[in-house]
Parts: sequence; C-alpha cells; structure tokens
Amino acid sequence: MAMDLIADLRWRGLIHQTTDDAQLPGWLAAASRTVYAGFDPTSDSLHVGSMVPLMFLRRFQTAGHQPIALVGGATGMIGDPSGKSEERNLLSAEILQANVDGIARQMRQFLDFDSRPTQARLVNNLDWMRSFSYLDFLRDIGKNFPVNVMLGKDSVRSRLEREDGGISYTEFSYMLLQAYDFVHLNQHYDCQLQIGGSDQWGNITAGIDLARRMRSVTLYGITGPLLTKTDGSKMGKTESGTIWLSAERTSPYQFYQYWINVADEDAGRCLRMLTELPHESILALDQARAQSPEKRESQQALASDITRLVHGEAGLSIAQRATQVFFGDEIDAASDAQLAQIFADVPSHQVSRSQMEQTGLGMLDALVLTGLAKSKSEARRSVQQGGAYVNNRRVSDAEKTLTTRDLASESVIVLRTGKKNYALLRLE
Repeated sequence: MAMDLIADLRWRGLIHQTTDDAQLPGWLAAASRTVYAGFDPTSDSLHVGSMVPLMFLRRFQTAGHQPIALVGGATGMIGDPSGKSEERNLLSAEILQANVDGIARQMRQFLDFDSRPTQARLVNNLDWMRSFSYLDFLRDIGKNFPVNVMLGKDSVRSRLEREDGGISYTEFSYMLLQAYDFVHLNQHYDCQLQIGGSDQWGNITAGIDLARRMRSVTLYGITGPLLTKTDGSKMGKTESGTIWLSAERTSPYQFYQYWINVADEDAGRCLRMLTELPHESILALDQARAQSPEKRESQQALASDITRLVHGEAGLSIAQRATQVFFGDEIDAASDAQLAQIFADVPSHQVSRSQMEQTGLGMLDALVLTGLAKSKSEARRSVQQGGAYVNNRRVSDAEKTLTTRDLASESVIVLRTGKKNYALLRLE
C-alpha cells in the first residue's frame, strides 16, 4: 500500500525532494509509520497554501500511517526566516494561543483524530519548549548543533548576504528550535518522517542531523512543491486578499468561486495536488478540458471537491446555491449576510425604509439611482426589451413601484439588467 502511496505522490507532483529516494518506499511499506508536518500560527486561520501539507498528512493517514500536526506555539513566537526577506513581527502569547486554537479546529476537517490505530495527533511545541531555561537549552541542545550547518542553509545565507539588516539572533535560532521538534517527536512518539514545503528543506535536514547527533537515529524527510500558479506566483492570493480556510475570513461562496475561476493551465495541477480524485477521473478531466475548455468541468470538480473538504456539505451547498443566484436563479428568502457574500463587489444605493413602506420607489428611478441605467428613457427600454429584473425575476411593467414586498432579504432588493449587471437597493 505504501509503495502505491509514494507512486501516487509522485504522479500528483507532490514530491519535490526526499532524503532517501531509494529506501523510503520500502521503509514505508514495511510498517505503519508516524509522520509530522508543522504549521506556523501567524493567524487564527490557515490559508490555501497550507492545504498541501494538510493533504500530505491526510494521504499518509489514508495509507495507514499516523499523522502528527504540530502547531508552533513556541516557534511562532520567533518566526521562520525561510523564504522571508524581512524580520517578522513578534506576536503576544494571547494572540498566539487564539491562533493555535483556530488552526486546531480547521485541522479536524482534514484529519481523523478519533479512529485508531492511525488517529491523528495535534501537538504544540510550546508544551515542551516552555520547560527549558535558556542555559539548559544551550547545554543540552545547542552543543549538538554546529553553527556552520546553520550558515550553510539557504534560508539563513540569503538573509546574511543582505546589506540592510541581515538576520537577527532570534530568527537565526528558529532552525534549532524546529530541529529539536523533530528530535522530541521521535523520542516521545516514534516519529521518523517530517514533511513540509520545499522552503522547509533546510529546517527538515537540520532536524535529521540533530537527531543523529543526539540520539543516533536515522530520520527521513520529504518536501513538496509550494502551491503556485504556472507563472510562479503564489496561489490563494486575489486583489481582495488571501483565500483563507476560515468561513469567517473567506466565505464558502468566495472560496468556491476562487477555484471555479482557476486558469485552465493551473486546473490539472490543482486537481492532482489538492483533491483525492482517482487518477482516471483526473485524466478524464484533463481530456475534457483540452477538448471543451469553455465547459470548465475541471474547475467545477475542483471547486466542489475542495469546498466540501474545507467547509463540509453544508458549506458546499451554500456556495453552489449562491453561484446559481449570481447567474440568474430567482432569489427568495435570502439573508442580508448571504447576499453580502454573493454581491460583495456590486454597487449599492441606500433608500429610506419609511419611503419604501409609504410611497415606494419607481422601477425606472431605481435603475437610474443604482447606476444600472443612465436615464429613465434607457431604463424604460431595458424593461420593454425584457432586460430588467428584480431579485432575478423579469419585470415587464415599466411603471412598477418597488416596495418592502420586493425585499429579497431583511433589507436588500437585488436589481439586474442584462445577464450580469447587478446593483443593490439597501433599506436603512
């Protein structure tokens, strides 16, 4: 089974480097192993880029191995210099704890923490690092860690070569702390394999070297590629910001739409790296994408699979329903919050609730006020030509008066002209 796991990881483009290409497949096939990945608690939510190591752990668990998800409560106080050109801001203990708690909740969407014998573990390196005094750590751990090893790592060397600040002793120490995590997990949980992004290679090999010096054991490492687009830019970034795994930060609809809009050249890679679809299904989607890209079957499969995993069936249902609304389904019994998610970038105009209750607002005036028509004559033509809608229901009467009976939610009326020109009337 494990041989199949390594073959699957390679097919999906998930293996960037390993510490032992020859031995790893057989070693994994011989027994159930314990594997860990670390997550930096710089926020109370993980983001799209975190899905690669999370899916790594999930795949290992499915294949019969035991995953450990480590949240860096201690290392998070310092900040990993890997891939960073500037010193990170240090977080308070209170903020760090809130971040750790938020991340822990999200991990349960990906990993099974209940079913033996492969139940996942969630650990926080602050639990063992807080017991060290500075002198104890230098005496027991630091003496086993050659400085020349640290200086040889790309993450450190690239910062040292900078003329405008270099790297602080605090961040310089990060590698030693993370290296000791691997040693601790090996000693207490028999963990022998660490996985991470390609930018973690230096930290992983440092932990392997430290374990060899301290405990005379052989440990292994695997890195996967960072989640990037074909042009090399990071995936999960939009003009409005980062795509988070938290529904409070990025709604299920916005999350779903991000994957629906993935470029064709990125869709196949995302299907391989981020979903558990079988090879034959992904190959069939590749073929469909090549033959009929306008159908966007790959993106629909990708968006559905990932949204279901992150937000559950309920979140996927909400996202799909919201998508249908945006593309013309009638709006009925919605909430202000739902419409705010769907129409986040749509212009709006505020009107008095008392006015809507007493005299109402003419349809033509509403189209002009919201900018959907430049003049009342243009608004009239839109209605007469069948191109004007209230809550996605066509309006045929140019003399229609909008009232509170036309509300789509507690305080919003949705107007539309043409296929996708939307605006909102908000009652205050």
